[in-house]
Amino acid sequence: MSTGAGIRGKAKAQEDFRDRIATADGKGKRQWIFALQPKGAFYRYRTWLSYVYFLLFFSLPFISIKGRPLFLFNIPEARFILFGRVFWPQDFFIFGMVMICFIFFIILFTAAFGRLFCGWMCPQTIFMEMLFRKVEYLIMGTAAEQKMLKQAPFSGKKARKVILKHVSFFALSFIIANWFLAYVIGVRKLQKIITEPLSDHIGGFSAILLFTGVFYGVYAFFREQVCTAICPYGRLQGVLIDKNTMSVAYDYRRGEPRGNFKKQEEVKKGDCIDCFQCVRVCPTGIDIRNGNQMECVGCTACIDACDAVMDKILKPHGLIRYASENAIAENKPLKYTGRMKLYSVLCVLVLGVLGVLLYTRKDIDATVIRTPGILFQERGTDSISNLYSLKMVNKTLKEIPVTIKLEDAAGVIQVVGKQQVTAAAEGQGSGTFFVVLPRAAIKSRKTDVHFGFYEGDKKIASAVTTFAGPVYVP
Repeated sequence: MSTGAGIRGKAKAQEDFRDRIATADGKGKRQWIFALQPKGAFYRYRTWLSYVYFLLFFSLPFISIKGRPLFLFNIPEARFILFGRVFWPQDFFIFGMVMICFIFFIILFTAAFGRLFCGWMCPQTIFMEMLFRKVEYLIMGTAAEQKMLKQAPFSGKKARKVILKHVSFFALSFIIANWFLAYVIGVRKLQKIITEPLSDHIGGFSAILLFTGVFYGVYAFFREQVCTAICPYGRLQGVLIDKNTMSVAYDYRRGEPRGNFKKQEEVKKGDCIDCFQCVRVCPTGIDIRNGNQMECVGCTACIDACDAVMDKILKPHGLIRYASENAIAENKPLKYTGRMKLYSVLCVLVLGVLGVLLYTRKDIDATVIRTPGILFQERGTDSISNLYSLKMVNKTLKEIPVTIKLEDAAGVIQVVGKQQVTAAAEGQGSGTFFVVLPRAAIKSRKTDVHFGFYEGDKKIASAVTTFAGPVYVP
């Protein structure tokens, strides 16, 4: 083979990784990942962060504000609670704004910081790497021992380890499923499912088993495939990042050409000694030295592994580090650039908008409409009346008696039935009433009238609608 052909063949072999994902061979068959357990500074930081995450995940369902859980996402009942404030379908516009702001935040954050969320805050990564993977190391041994055990013939020892692993994974999945359901239906309802007869809660128990099966399937079998093939955020990053985005990157200018380290002789080669430690610790099985790849979740395991090797060969850290493509190409350290600062400011503004929307949301909503199909009525010789329907939504935990008042018109309100409309706790209230205005106050066929709704002397809501009547001509 000619030299040119040999170079082209080598280049093609180096690019073959782009033809398929790292966890599948050339025929598409799944290749199981036996990742080494990382060790190093970044892994310690991620471990400490995972403790905080687990503390929050397992404690938040028990935290309540004024009798309400801190967070509740009850999709079946269309009832959501954020920071102790309840949101109903009537607040849909707020959820629409929240989703718009959330998507905007994702775009800005990813464009500046890449998949930082995936490696440090994503529940899939945290549970997989900081809980299930550690249990697997404890039961099955190191990555090398796990690989040998899988290839070993069936034996009692192998069966015991495999069964213990899957029983442990299922038990953990069952616990997580219960807590996950607590965020959907609340701790009290979950407690009833656990303590009361199973026949009374078939639906709830079925939901627990369903969630348990999903979590068990993900963490015992599907694992990194969730990040590679399913996660929409992972797919989005391909169109959101650019050469200025921060990512976990290999410094090819410093590392190439690669070669085995020889302590006894000086060789003109890069700092990369081709030890493959960065590949062996990768939970998705990629070679970070091939550049940015969609499978990379930015977990920093390769950084710790490479830094450990650099310590052994007396080379500085940072052959693999947080950097942008342009920073690597120009041999410059990663800086908090003006672009990152701008995106960070915009992200803070987006969060501020969300905070204002959530804080200013009203606990009482009132809607007043003129009863359709009924014309205005004459009251004596000097007054006109219109009939109105009132609908109120009470998002508080107490029943509220509401008094209706005209805010800017010289008229009276006559409530049909009781003089007050009662809005049930976390429910609704309705009523019907007449508005009677003197003819002298009617300047056009449709006059705006403003209503105030009071709990005692406290104004809790307002509404505006139109009053129909004949034009008064003095």
